[in-house]
Amino acid sequence: MMFPLLRPALFSIEAERAHGLTIAMLEAWGRAGTPLAAGPGDSRLRINVAGVAFANPIGLAAGVDKDGRAIDGFFGLGLGAVEIGTLTPLPQAGNPRPRLFRLQGDRAVINRMGFNNGGLEAALPRAAAAKRRGVLGINVGANKDATDRIADYRDGVEKAAQIADYVTINISSPNTPGLRDLQHGAALTELLAAADEARRMPIQRPPLFLKVAPDLEPSAIDEIARAAIDHHIDGLIVSNTTISRPGLTSAHAAEAGGLSGAPLAVLARQRLVDFRKATGTALPLISVGGIGSAEEAYARIRAGASLVQLYTALVYEGPGLPRRIARGLSRLLKQDGYDHVADAVGAG
Repeated sequence: MMFPLLRPALFSIEAERAHGLTIAMLEAWGRAGTPLAAGPGDSRLRINVAGVAFANPIGLAAGVDKDGRAIDGFFGLGLGAVEIGTLTPLPQAGNPRPRLFRLQGDRAVINRMGFNNGGLEAALPRAAAAKRRGVLGINVGANKDATDRIADYRDGVEKAAQIADYVTINISSPNTPGLRDLQHGAALTELLAAADEARRMPIQRPPLFLKVAPDLEPSAIDEIARAAIDHHIDGLIVSNTTISRPGLTSAHAAEAGGLSGAPLAVLARQRLVDFRKATGTALPLISVGGIGSAEEAYARIRAGASLVQLYTALVYEGPGLPRRIARGLSRLLKQDGYDHVADAVGAG
């Protein structure tokens, strides 16, 4: 309730610095042992995806808490899942600042962070020590200057799989030159085979998700769907930020980088539908991009998403958003006669 009063002060601070302060506050809040909401949760929202039980289908997208510093704090917002990363084998500074821009009139963000993170070895102990009041995903990528990017993914998957409830391969960021080339052809096949082999190393084999870009041609969608099924990928996260600029009006609209937030919603919805058609029911889909309300989350679920993830909407709507979406989802499911959220997946 206080966020609308605090938002002008936060927005007066440079975007990346404000983001860092937010992570620090949530880290301290989580460390203090702040409890989640009382009660067992809403049984209508529970869902099992790829063998993992989620208390609700609302998750935090990768990129918000790259280094896993505020895992417990984010779970305290009522999220069913928190995905940290993208983590690379070696620490890297990312691209020069400024590299994060608010587009307030468009309720959007452009970023060109460039996989800035402290590396796997620094983040994984934090992930292992977290209280895990929900599902923890770890998103892995390759270092910008890696001579063998597939080896970086193999290393990341093998290490993350020993801790995570699921592991995501991120080959769809637009901010690492050449990374999206791994979404096609022999490179995609080789990557998925290596990642599948790597996640089999620990005793427990967590699900492996693949995060794709929204800026794909129809032929690429079919190719990715076939390769994901052939190489035992357990789910697709659709989608990352876009390099398109659909009807923006804000001052920073021309900045280079990936666009997220409300303007991405139409494209993200369409890509969800495209991948639902390409995969049928063979793979669960996780929808990301422009989700800022229970109505939009419900529309994605009815379009075929088993789970949804939030990112930019948290900037504009505040920390109460996950619980508002959860309450609204439950109301919409009840209104349409669904006892469980899984019953609504693909119903539209």
